[in-house]
Amino acid sequence: MTQQEGTLNQELQQASQNQTPAKKAMPTTIQGMLKDDRFKSQIARALPKHITPDRITRIALTEVNKTPQLGQCAPMSLFGAIVQSAQLGLELGGALGHAYLVPFKKNYKDDNGQWQNTMEAQFIIGYRGMIDLARRSGQMVSLQSHAVYEGDEFEFEYGLNEKLKHVPTRGEKGALIAVYAVAKLVGGGHQIEVMWREDVEAVKQASKAGKSGPWVDHFEEMAKKTVIRRLFKYLPVSVEMQRAVALDEQAESGAQDNNVFDGEFSYGEEAA
Repeated sequence: MTQQEGTLNQELQQASQNQTPAKKAMPTTIQGMLKDDRFKSQIARALPKHITPDRITRIALTEVNKTPQLGQCAPMSLFGAIVQSAQLGLELGGALGHAYLVPFKKNYKDDNGQWQNTMEAQFIIGYRGMIDLARRSGQMVSLQSHAVYEGDEFEFEYGLNEKLKHVPTRGEKGALIAVYAVAKLVGGGHQIEVMWREDVEAVKQASKAGKSGPWVDHFEEMAKKTVIRRLFKYLPVSVEMQRAVALDEQAESGAQDNNVFDGEFSYGEEAA
């Protein structure tokens, strides 16, 4: 029993003895937590002023209902993922393709040295989210990413006479063979990055999200996101953009648990 649960039980017993109404019990499910006003009050402290807790919790509930495994995730990991999306101004869900909540199984050793596992939610940026963040920097006139399929006319060349030509076929698309991104910079100039299918597959295989979520349901979009992320290394992007790219790489590789907030939710009285 946690300290908070013990405190809550004492309050309920005291309330029963004093014949006064009992305080509301702590939610026992992710859905209950997201609907709880006490949770909304806490998450409001971490959100930018232009985003309301009601909106962010509605979106999160939609994602949990679409992906039941999210309901099994550690509450603090889901909380962290939701806050990250809000702080970056990227809307969760597949409608805009800005960002996704993805459940992961995490193995760890407990204090007794025994292996345990838990489910955690991770915040993964989509390719439209990458483009949206890049445009905010004010350093790019445009940023585009496209997929190349068998049957397309495709030529590119790096070096002093860099060039890229892509003419999509008008017929039925074959297999995806490459993705590329092109950024036109303010003041002139451009940057190009190309990745072959096998390069993208290598990134997918290295990702702990590679066997589920957007890598499975939206492979082309994730491939485009990957080539854009690689292109960013050569672009004049903002500190916010650099942080977003670093968080996204770490989330996919599992190098760090950036979405997990240490501690527990406090459901005590609000300060006056």
